[in-house]
Amino acid sequence: MKSKQLLVVTATTEAATGLALAILPGAPVSLLLGTSLDAPGGLVVARIAGAALLSLGVACWLARNDALSGAGRGVIAAMLLYNAGAVSVLVYAAMGLRLSGIGLWPASLLHAALAVWCIACLRARRVKQSIT
Repeated sequence: MKSKQLLVVTATTEAATGLALAILPGAPVSLLLGTSLDAPGGLVVARIAGAALLSLGVACWLARNDALSGAGRGVIAAMLLYNAGAVSVLVYAAMGLRLSGIGLWPASLLHAALAVWCIACLRARRVKQSIT
């Protein structure tokens, strides 16, 4: 499992989602959750989330060539936390809140796969360190 590829995939995915949320928050929310953002407060929070996702995308992109450094591993660990949290929230949205956008389960599976990839990258580096 290559850390650089993980960071490139994460950077492009999160930056694109972040831009979509920041510019036109109703569309990704509708695709993801099958509901609209009616309240102005929801639009503001969605745009802040968009800025946050864009920031994560930039951090991953800038760390892609230093994925094996301490800072690169820190970015991967942070993305593991983010992806695990995203899976939890999305599954709760589907099962607990009964939301059902067309992108809800694919996004849940994508974040689960990215979390597993993060774990694999972090474990691979730990094994390499213990061997040397």
